[in-house]
Amino acid sequence: MEEKENIPITQNTKTAQSRGILPQICPVLTALILGGAAIICTSMLMNAILGFRKAGGGNGLSATGSASCDFASDLIVWRGSFCVHGETPKDAYSSIKNDAQLVQKYLEDNGVAADEMAFSSVSISQSYTSRYDEEGNYIGDEENGYDLTQSLTVSSSDVDKVESISRDITQLIESGVEFESEHPEYYYTRLDEMKLELIEKATANAKERIDIMAEGSGANLGNLLTANLGVFQITARNSANEGYSSGGTFNTSSRYKTASITVKLNYSVD
Repeated sequence: MEEKENIPITQNTKTAQSRGILPQICPVLTALILGGAAIICTSMLMNAILGFRKAGGGNGLSATGSASCDFASDLIVWRGSFCVHGETPKDAYSSIKNDAQLVQKYLEDNGVAADEMAFSSVSISQSYTSRYDEEGNYIGDEENGYDLTQSLTVSSSDVDKVESISRDITQLIESGVEFESEHPEYYYTRLDEMKLELIEKATANAKERIDIMAEGSGANLGNLLTANLGVFQITARNSANEGYSSGGTFNTSSRYKTASITVKLNYSVD
């Protein structure tokens, strides 16, 4: 019986065997790596899609609602002033004191109560007259007595009464009072209540718009993401020339006005 010859395995032999195995393993490893990467990318993509859908395309559904109402002012503020001139401060003060009494009596006779009128302190200033020579050249100023001025403010809830008085000061002028009347200012004392009512209506209007969009697109509304309140605007009623301001408009020159506000809502979509 012949004995088999034991052939020793050398380093070169091992290397040759390894070279024969590697080409078989590499495709498997490559496939495993690529498959794992594909699974990870697919998972990340699905999570992104789900998150995108929950957020309603990243921004959800948004709509801006508005509300407005017409109202009449319930408070009027009327201001005026009168002035006198005197050779001395004493003479001028005596004159303006007399005029103040005439103004007060005029207001009382027309139904203005004492607590509805307020007189300011008297302001005084030196009066000067410019001097010129025979050729018309200016040569300086010389003292020419004193000017005194006093202001008046009338605040009342009787808008009709004060409005009528402010338009007709003929009697004061005829009595010798140099009275200068300003345009009345009109306010509304229940403004905070009105704001709350308008905010409620504007919010409901915005939600109604979002519901219509969701129904039309077949989307299901999720949670409210944000709610932003717009600026409060008060303008003259039926005024086409009065513009809106980004900081809000507060008209005081018109008795009849329109108040408006906006509310923007943003909902997620499931």
